Amino acid sequence: MRRRRGVLILAGLLAAGWLAWTAARPTVAAAALILDLTGQQKTLRAWLPIRAQAVTSRDFDVPARHGAIHVRLFEPAAPTGGTIAIFPGVHGGGVEEPRMNALSRQFAANGMRVLIAPLPELRVYTIKPRSTDDVEDVSVWLAAQRDLAPTGRIGLVGVSFAGGLTLVAAGRPSLRDKLDLVAALGTHGDLPRAMAYLCTGVLPNGTAQPVHDYGSVVILLAGLHHFAPPDQIEPLRHAIVTFLDASSNDVTNPAKSAALFAEAKRLGDALPEPAREVMGWVNRRDVKTLGPKLLPYLEELGGAAALSPERSPAAMVPVFLLHGSHDNVIPYTETPNLAAYLASQGNPRVTSLLTPLISHANVEGAAPPFGEVWRLTRFWAAMLSALSAP
Repeated sequence: MRRRRGVLILAGLLAAGWLAWTAARPTVAAAALILDLTGQQKTLRAWLPIRAQAVTSRDFDVPARHGAIHVRLFEPAAPTGGTIAIFPGVHGGGVEEPRMNALSRQFAANGMRVLIAPLPELRVYTIKPRSTDDVEDVSVWLAAQRDLAPTGRIGLVGVSFAGGLTLVAAGRPSLRDKLDLVAALGTHGDLPRAMAYLCTGVLPNGTAQPVHDYGSVVILLAGLHHFAPPDQIEPLRHAIVTFLDASSNDVTNPAKSAALFAEAKRLGDALPEPAREVMGWVNRRDVKTLGPKLLPYLEELGGAAALSPERSPAAMVPVFLLHGSHDNVIPYTETPNLAAYLASQGNPRVTSLLTPLISHANVEGAAPPFGEVWRLTRFWAAMLSALSAP
């Protein structure tokens, strides 16, 4: 009798331990992911009972209505989490972009299958409704691949402007019952509203916040027909794209960035007027001059419903919104506005966090306060818990 009681007690303790670990695992996994991403506290990371897995990657094309999308898949040796598709923002780097590769590889090392799908239009610095269709088509395709998504459900992660497009796609009927969650990092709810900040440096609440010049140049690229005659548009476009390529490389490849900035200036100096003056605003990063000239065209350039979650049917899956509290590309005010919109449309499963631990779509590496780390850990843990395990 005593032996039987001991067995029952041991079984009870094991069951309690299993339940405790099941409840704690997403938080531990989130902590491991954050430590892996920042490279901080390597000693502490070694104590966490989740080991980074070996990861393999391969490239291929996914069929889509507007043309195939080139993607890269990261797979852990022994998948233990769900499957996610990551859509990068406005950047020319494609699947080779170092920061997006690092993020995807760290997700995969923590047990998830990760597909990164740079959108062709965003790679050439334009934001058009086609990109939302591309998000939809890649997501439908991935959810149908049972070798990659065993449950038939996936998570979507959109970065920067791609986050808003991903949320729009998630609200479409083709993805109903195919999504575990949508996460958006540093994204917009209403594109013209975010563009207005990029042109003025003024937040919707009326306060001023310094703005990065990158965004206003992307807007200019879409509206060149308002600033130059037809025969000057292509040479001006080439000079602007060279400048944006330089900006895209300024963190990951400073030498290449400097050479491209020099080339953008050379190209600008060779243009005839008025294109030369326009390119001068770009090369001097003169948002004060350029921004007000763009304001009359924001609805024309960014007002399509397919570009803004707040102008489209709301996604009704769990939504996770993460935003840097000092973001100078897409203002932090977009996230609470977007969360309020989704709630007003009947989605009660919206989790949002404003944090100083990220800038625009980048995890900061400096040693942060514990309280902020804990808030970010809880955010990631909730997100990881929403993913269907294989």
